[in-house]
Amino acid sequence: MPALQPPSVLTTLEEYESLPEDVRAEVFDGQIYYMASPSEIHQTISTELTTILNTYIKSKKGSCKVFHAPFDVKLGDAPLTIVQPDLMIICDKSKLDGKRCNGAPDFIIEIVSPGNPSDDYIRKAYYYKNAGVREYWIVDPRRKTVTVNYFENNIISVQYPFDSIIKVNIYDDLQINFSEIADLLNI
Repeated sequence: MPALQPPSVLTTLEEYESLPEDVRAEVFDGQIYYMASPSEIHQTISTELTTILNTYIKSKKGSCKVFHAPFDVKLGDAPLTIVQPDLMIICDKSKLDGKRCNGAPDFIIEIVSPGNPSDDYIRKAYYYKNAGVREYWIVDPRRKTVTVNYFENNIISVQYPFDSIIKVNIYDDLQINFSEIADLLNI
């Protein structure tokens, strides 16, 4: 007869909030997952995309806000699910409480890290879609692709090469030219 396994202890919000500030972690269904620091390529892509998105929103005098990691997004309470997307746009300011976003951002971009690509392509896509994220992009520097998931209209996994101009579907007139970003990276 196999030995009974002790039940998994679920991480609480209080335990998560007590982690040291320099520890990068996410929580999926009450289980904590630690993250490595981002690479130079990751940071360059993140900075460029943050600048493009923020400049666009400011030029339109939009009410949405751009945030970048580390910034917590609490997708669920029971069990606890907290993520730190690389980039996000939040249009419903009632979701912001001064510490985090409570609920789904409108738009999320994750930049794939070489050590855990399935995290962005599978796990996070599942959680983001089910939480109500309208649009989710996966930027993969190794593959030189951008995968666009437009959950709002059930368009999933349209993949573009890095030399593409890609429309941000939550806006009528925003397009991002990835060839300009690729040129910065020399890839």
